[in-house]
Amino acid sequence: MNFYARRILTLLLTVLFVAVITFAVFRIVPGNPALAILGPEATNDQIARLEAELGTDRPLPEQFADWLGSAAVLDFGQSLRFSEPVLSLIASRFPVTLTLALLALGITVITAVPLGILAARSRGKLADIVVSLCTQFGLAVPSFWTGILLILLFGLTLKWFSVSTYVPWTDNPLLAFKSTVLPAFALAIPQIAVVVRYLRTAMLDQLSQDYVRTAKSKGLSDRSIYYRHVLKNALLPVVTVVGINFGEILAGSLVIEQVYTLPGFGSLLITAIGNRDYPLVQGMVLIIALIVVSVNFVVDLSYRWMDPKIRY
Repeated sequence: MNFYARRILTLLLTVLFVAVITFAVFRIVPGNPALAILGPEATNDQIARLEAELGTDRPLPEQFADWLGSAAVLDFGQSLRFSEPVLSLIASRFPVTLTLALLALGITVITAVPLGILAARSRGKLADIVVSLCTQFGLAVPSFWTGILLILLFGLTLKWFSVSTYVPWTDNPLLAFKSTVLPAFALAIPQIAVVVRYLRTAMLDQLSQDYVRTAKSKGLSDRSIYYRHVLKNALLPVVTVVGINFGEILAGSLVIEQVYTLPGFGSLLITAIGNRDYPLVQGMVLIIALIVVSVNFVVDLSYRWMDPKIRY
């Protein structure tokens, strides 16, 4: 029980730390939200009235306490730019970003695990060299540039996928997949390279352990040794990397959404930052932080299932 309590406490403290940093940074940045809303022609009396309405004329600790108390019940206030509740704006854009991130994560796992096993089993051979070169390319090329290349090749030249048009999954799942798969691949390529390298290194480390030599001496087949023993032990550090990669995928999706003009978090966050819409920015950052730490919490729990030493 102490294990779960410690992990939950760590999760809550991390989200609280992100909330404090986000609130403080946005108040330190020069500029006045009331002036940004009213425009440069606003009088001092108009600015003072709007500041009182927004609550920005109160002491910062009081502002933070009120905002944190409301955020605890998912009330992030009203958007200054759109004059709508922040939660409704997030709810309208979040499914696009979440499905894109989950699809990219699925592509990463499905592609990286077989390639990592192939590279480990073919150490020093042609297959290992080819996989290593591909991972070097995946790490070197930025995801937004990969996204542009995918648009040119598969969208404009071959016309296999639609670009610059998004179809909701509830309207047509097939068209939604075709409009999302290219940006998902652009996000997944650098993550595939990272996971392949970690898995290859972890499997090679496991292959040098005594239990592998014992299994071979007992006559177990290579397939049984690789998939029943080596792979399971090598997956522990890889699961950690996949959990970290999910946060990187969420961050990268904000840029990729601009390349593919997807109506997700990316355009909404950029608009909010440009207009100093601090209730919207704070709400979006807090939601993203909560998702990332929750994924890492699930990763921590998976350790107990994968490794009996941690369980006991």
